[in-house]
Amino acid sequence: MERWDIYDKNKVRTGRTMERNHFNLADDEYHLTVLGVIRRPDGRFLITKRVMTKAWAPGWWEVSGGAAQAGEESEEAVRREVLEETGLDVKEAEGGYVFTYHRENPGEGDNYFVDVYRYTMDVTEQDVHLQTEETDGCRFATPEEIRELADQGIFLHYDSIKRVFEG
Repeated sequence: MERWDIYDKNKVRTGRTMERNHFNLADDEYHLTVLGVIRRPDGRFLITKRVMTKAWAPGWWEVSGGAAQAGEESEEAVRREVLEETGLDVKEAEGGYVFTYHRENPGEGDNYFVDVYRYTMDVTEQDVHLQTEETDGCRFATPEEIRELADQGIFLHYDSIKRVFEG
């Protein structure tokens, strides 16, 4: 059974944990998720398409990410998630942490912080080995193409992360 650390509103671990996807957090408690954005030197970003069997946002485009496991540091979590979902090892890649945002869902027990990382790697689609349970394809897209997907309403969390695609 996977467990997640519970954080306070200042993003400090409380010493308590919760069972994965068992959303019973108080309004001032959070769990931690991470996103790992892969940028190529040509300015294109790796995006993946969610499998149609996902309960939430099936078929939408996104970047790699997921929840940090109990005891796992943010950067460890993003490295693990990117490796699991794409087969890419970002340990030696240029880049790292960019920013954090948070979501509060009062009364739903599912508040969370999101640490966003960006890595630059010279990779092609042949270098990517997708986790088929999670993803149904990938592509390298320009920031404009990603914005177009967001405008169509099929790119996850775009408004919260759009600045990671700048510069």
